[in-house]
Amino acid sequence: MTQEIYLAGGCFWGTEHFFKLIDGVVDTQVGYANGTVENPTYEQVCTHRTGHAETVRVVYDPEKIGLEFLLDMYFKAIDPTLEDQQGHDVGPQYRTGIYYTHPAQLPIIKQRVAVEAERYFKPIVTEVLPLSCFYPAEEYHQDYLDKNPDGYCHLPLGLFELARRAKPSR
Repeated sequence: MTQEIYLAGGCFWGTEHFFKLIDGVVDTQVGYANGTVENPTYEQVCTHRTGHAETVRVVYDPEKIGLEFLLDMYFKAIDPTLEDQQGHDVGPQYRTGIYYTHPAQLPIIKQRVAVEAERYFKPIVTEVLPLSCFYPAEEYHQDYLDKNPDGYCHLPLGLFELARRAKPSR
């Protein structure tokens, strides 16, 4: 029995790679979430007219890892105070967002966002919304950093080591 959460954290290449390294994450997929265009292409999303965010579908084993832990890790990989930007990537497709699939996830998400908000002087702009849609990105985007180890990534490389060593306290 697995659960899933959809996380937008800037360019999905690095965000996916980060989450797939965490023990208890059983599958990841990059795609486009919560926009208005059905089955958008990467080129369409880059026009800023689809409303989609580059997002990672994170499937996890709740016997090994909890949503709280995944959200703790998520907040280590983003700046939740930046609107429509992470790293050098700018545009609405690079906004941060937590898109939930079950109402029971919402109290956990709200609690983690509230804790995170105490760490910043600026407001948190990370969206917290139910998942309205998710379309898988083109195949060349899936597992991009595995296929292109020297490829572009907005995340510091040290975060990948953190993800590899991360152990939830259960």
